[in-house]
Amino acid sequence: MTRVLPVLFLLLSFATTAQEVAKDTIPDGWKSKALAELLFSQSSFNEDWQGGGTSNVAGNINYNHDLNYKKGKLNWDTKLIANLGLNAARGQRFVRKTSDRLELNSIIGSRIAQSRWYTSGLFNFRTQFLPGYRFFDTEITSSSTNIAEIVQQREKITQFFSPAYLQIGPGILWKKSNNLTINFAPITSRFIFVSGRFTAVVPEEVENFEPYFGVAANETTRFELGASLSVYYKEEIFKNIVFENTLNLYSDYLEKTKNIDLDYTLNVGMQVNKYITTNLLLQLIYDENAVNGLQVRQVLGVGLKYAFLEWRSS
Repeated sequence: MTRVLPVLFLLLSFATTAQEVAKDTIPDGWKSKALAELLFSQSSFNEDWQGGGTSNVAGNINYNHDLNYKKGKLNWDTKLIANLGLNAARGQRFVRKTSDRLELNSIIGSRIAQSRWYTSGLFNFRTQFLPGYRFFDTEITSSSTNIAEIVQQREKITQFFSPAYLQIGPGILWKKSNNLTINFAPITSRFIFVSGRFTAVVPEEVENFEPYFGVAANETTRFELGASLSVYYKEEIFKNIVFENTLNLYSDYLEKTKNIDLDYTLNVGMQVNKYITTNLLLQLIYDENAVNGLQVRQVLGVGLKYAFLEWRSS
């Protein structure tokens, strides 16, 4: 948590400062909007409760910042996504993560004639804030009493910048509005960065080493060359109910071309009033470099929402 607090403090300081910017100082063509959300849930049961359940406390912090520039033929869209969720349950030795994501997307394009098509350049960076762990139980026998007990243990399997993904490449963008864009980059370079602590093995174990997020033994990076497709769609389907969809697909030309990596996020925001919101989030990830299966994450919460850094040039 000590690593996250400076980041949140920096974002809050930046937001407070940016709100003081006068409109006449904003460069022509720029538009900005940021949204911070705090979602909280809590359940408690006394010892006489017979219906089953475990007392727990959970919280999620979400931060989204959109920065858009449009002037003449030039269009530049940048989006920062940061979220962190933690859960503490009774009888559970360790606090566990429910979400952890730090992502920066940026697409710059030059308009083709008077159409909705642009030649584009893609930049995407993604990692996490806190370490991730594999949790397991171990039976430990006391040497003094010779009594065995089950102890909860954990093993670190990920951390900040391990893994981290970087994608860059030229392509073509179709944009109807800031709420509907499709970008296709047929030649995309992707780099996967990991810490050497997760790939370090002695020579005699190299052949049996299972690649760590696709990175080979005693290496810290992996290079891929392929094609990527990204789609963003946001719409208020009903009054005060907004559906936001983000889809990213990637296929590696150099290895297993038919295996397409998928990262899809659906965020449904239901606005109660100016400050209170209900959110439903569904995320699907398929990446054989991580695990041979579909990863599913679902979060439902009620909390506080605050929009700031909202300005645009006249």
